[in-house]
Amino acid sequence: MKSTPFITVEGPIGVGKTSLAKVIAEHFQISLLREIVDENPFLGKFYDNIEEWSFQTEMFFLCNRYKQLEDIEKNYLTNEQAVVADYHIFKNLIFAERTLKNEQYNKYLEIFNILTRDMPRPNMVIYLHASLDTLLSRIGKRGREIEKNISSIYLEQLSADYQTFMERFEKQHPDIPVLTFNGDELDFVGNEGDLKTIISQIENALQKGVKSNELTKEI
Repeated sequence: MKSTPFITVEGPIGVGKTSLAKVIAEHFQISLLREIVDENPFLGKFYDNIEEWSFQTEMFFLCNRYKQLEDIEKNYLTNEQAVVADYHIFKNLIFAERTLKNEQYNKYLEIFNILTRDMPRPNMVIYLHASLDTLLSRIGKRGREIEKNISSIYLEQLSADYQTFMERFEKQHPDIPVLTFNGDELDFVGNEGDLKTIISQIENALQKGVKSNELTKEI
């Protein structure tokens, strides 16, 4: 990685993206970019009726993530300030392809390509995955009202979509390191040893070209 670190944490709903992104930001003392979720006025309706509300939901997310990336580039990356985000904008395509009808998806893809053509792209991806039982358990524990009607079938399909996409992503972008962690085996929230394992692998990947003043370690 030869440029300012722009790290993204990705994976299906409930896998722990935001929790890990926070830890990375605190450990390396870098800026944290969190995706806008609760502010989406269509999301609750989407989980109740995916077919009816998918296009509105995905367009809201796309426009907001575009604005976030624009701000990150202007305020941080151009000033060589490292950033970790709890999402990668490619997730829009995973969700859109799963939920939109063909005609809607084709229109959506055109808009996505236009908006993201010149946007900053992460130079490291951390991919978290876990079993359906683990995802459902974590979603239940955090108790978000808008997530109470998430279908287990939808969540299982989404996890499979992520796996397929990430396999393709690694082949298409061999220059971007992808660190994969199994959320069933590693508890980075409750187990300090598991957290150190993850941090250590991130540090090793970052050392391959990061300027010494771009990151500072706390431990």
